[in-house]
Amino acid sequence: MKKIIILISLLLITQSASAADQTIEMLNKLGKEHMVYSKKIVKVDIGDTVFWKSTKPGHNVEFIKGGVPEGVEKFRSALSKDTEYKFEIPGIYAYWCTPHKGMGMIGFIVVGNDKSNLEAIKKLKYQGKSKKIAEELISSL
Repeated sequence: MKKIIILISLLLITQSASAADQTIEMLNKLGKEHMVYSKKIVKVDIGDTVFWKSTKPGHNVEFIKGGVPEGVEKFRSALSKDTEYKFEIPGIYAYWCTPHKGMGMIGFIVVGNDKSNLEAIKKLKYQGKSKKIAEELISSL
C-alpha cells in the first residue's frame, strides 16, 4: 500500500512539473517588426495556461472567429490588460490583437499537438499584413 501511495505521489509531481505554461508579451516592437507578440507560435498541453503580458498599452488578445476548435467559447481580452487562458480543448487557436490585426499582430496556439482544425485555420479571412504572416506561420505548423 505504501508503494502505491509513493507511486501515485510521484506521478502527480511529475505531471505538475511537466506543465508547460507559457508567457507571451504584447509588444510595439521586436527587432524589425512592429505591433507583434513575442512568440507567434506556442505549443502547449491540454490543461496548460498561456499568459499574455501587456508590456505596452493598446494591445489585447482576441480569438479569431472560426479559428478555434469546435466547442471553444469566444474570447477577447480588455485593451492594455494582462490576460490568461487555460486551454482545455485540443487543436489550433488563431488569435490577434484587435486594433493591430491589419498590421500583422497575430499568433497561434497549438494544444495537445492536435492539428485537426488546420484546414479551417487556412480558410480564415485574415486582414492586411496578417494574411502574409498567417501563411508563413501556418506553413511552419
